[in-house]
Amino acid sequence: MNLSLFFILLGVSFFIAVPIGVVFAGISILPNLLSPSFPFTAEAALRSMVSGLDSFPILAIPLFMLSGVIMAGGKISEKIFNFFAYFVGDKTAGFPCAVVITCLFYGAISGSGPATTAAVGAMAIPFLTGMGYDIVFASSLVAISGGLGVIIPPSIPFIVYSSVANTSTSNLFIAGIIPGILIAFFLMLYAYIYCKKHGEDKAKLHENYLNIRAKGLGHLFLDSFWALLTPVIILGSIYGGIASPTEAAGISIFYALFVSMVIYKTIKVKDLLQILRDGVRTYSAILFIIATAVTFGRVLALLRVSTSVSAGILSVVSSKVGVLLFINFILLIAGMIADPLVSIMILTPVFLPVVNSVGIDLTHFGIIMVVNLAVGFVTPPMGMNLFVTSNLTGIPAMMLAKKIMPFIAFFVVAIILINAIPGLSLILIKK
Repeated sequence: MNLSLFFILLGVSFFIAVPIGVVFAGISILPNLLSPSFPFTAEAALRSMVSGLDSFPILAIPLFMLSGVIMAGGKISEKIFNFFAYFVGDKTAGFPCAVVITCLFYGAISGSGPATTAAVGAMAIPFLTGMGYDIVFASSLVAISGGLGVIIPPSIPFIVYSSVANTSTSNLFIAGIIPGILIAFFLMLYAYIYCKKHGEDKAKLHENYLNIRAKGLGHLFLDSFWALLTPVIILGSIYGGIASPTEAAGISIFYALFVSMVIYKTIKVKDLLQILRDGVRTYSAILFIIATAVTFGRVLALLRVSTSVSAGILSVVSSKVGVLLFINFILLIAGMIADPLVSIMILTPVFLPVVNSVGIDLTHFGIIMVVNLAVGFVTPPMGMNLFVTSNLTGIPAMMLAKKIMPFIAFFVVAIILINAIPGLSLILIKK
């Protein structure tokens, strides 16, 4: 099958908004329909979909997502926010910075950008606007900070990348810690600059800070302790060799249930059925996309797309810096038009030969890929976090997209540093 026709049909399907899973499934069997000699039939595609999900690492995705749904039902984000607000609430941009840090920690619970945005935004946006902050600023802050949910471990995109690139999920989780903190720092830096420029309602801020402080550090610590312990348990069990990422995902579900039902008592037994339904609705569509994307990836391999693309890229740019600049540009564009998981499934096998040829570490490249795609959460037309915050506030997504540009600029500065300094990603990994 002609590769140009193949990608034209793919692009047209995306443009007219055909569901992604349907696109992958249909395009995968198209070469055989046009040329019966092509060795990938509809039956082979179906077997490939089933075998693609028959994977122990992939099992971590629905487990982590269910854990995140449970934690959201348990209203964990408010407890994390109050704890950090105790330390920074009286500083310039203190409460906005506390929101960023809350997203950072909640990301270590949910592993999902939209889930982090929804859980933290439902609490943080009304709080910030009540403090006198502009609602567009508050919404933009939550939307872009929600992207930390896929960078700080445990990250669902990291799991998908590791399965495609055949790298260690545990190493990717650990490698994401410093880049996630670095990006959070740059987002807080812009929040500080914004608040310095536009001012804050110091009277309201001081009143609310005193209300939080009146609870006492000991009470706040005990109230948030079990929530803050979640990432320690997940990452500690993985990095300590106690559990694999998939086993840690299973542990996180039982821990989330224990914390929400026994410690905080924010979830009742009668709520469990609805939580399970929400979990199934959340991850079933993603698993279908992954299954069809696996099939699509095998067709790309049979068509030798990666070889053609690799030769084409290296004929134009051959230096490591040039390759990184080109790939980062493509990833930023891909994040705007496709779900991060879809982009990872399509682009990873295409870029791996190029990355290997210039000596880029595969774990470092996984971090580069995910942080670039995370920008896509707040850039149209995809912009899932924009639509989540738009639903929470009623503000048009395009208005949020315009106001979020300064945040994106600071985010991109962090991405440049992550590209330029591999040690930021690799220093914590055991050799």
